[in-house]
Amino acid sequence: MGRDVRASADPRTGELLREHLSGKRGGHRIRDADRPRRTPPPLLQLLARAHKAGANIGAVCDAIHARQGELGMRRIQGVLQLAKQYGSVAADDACAAALELRVPEYRFVRRYLERSPQAPLSLRQVDPLIRELTQYRDLIQQRINFEEPQS
Repeated sequence: MGRDVRASADPRTGELLREHLSGKRGGHRIRDADRPRRTPPPLLQLLARAHKAGANIGAVCDAIHARQGELGMRRIQGVLQLAKQYGSVAADDACAAALELRVPEYRFVRRYLERSPQAPLSLRQVDPLIRELTQYRDLIQQRINFEEPQS
């Protein structure tokens, strides 16, 4: 069984620019010359950030790295983004559930966070800027009485 080869050509001249070898699904091959100038932080830095974000987050990212190696880097970045989006505590709880169910994967953590109800925001009830409701009621009543046309 041979490998499939795709080619990229310049749309104006038709000149051959690159030949791309197909690999297994989910894998990728990038020549060094084609890599972007701005590259993500090294994998070890990402794993260190994951451990700082939470013990369970770090454990899930370690499991992703152990199973997929460098190809799991995007998934590790995704877990860290979920921690940023939903908060470290919620993401750490989701990762704890993933570890408990033996499914330490980015998709599980994402779906768990999407489906779990978010804690409602609590408003401060006591603050010097917040007045009693009766004062607001009286002010509104005064405005209504002042603006009513006299007939």
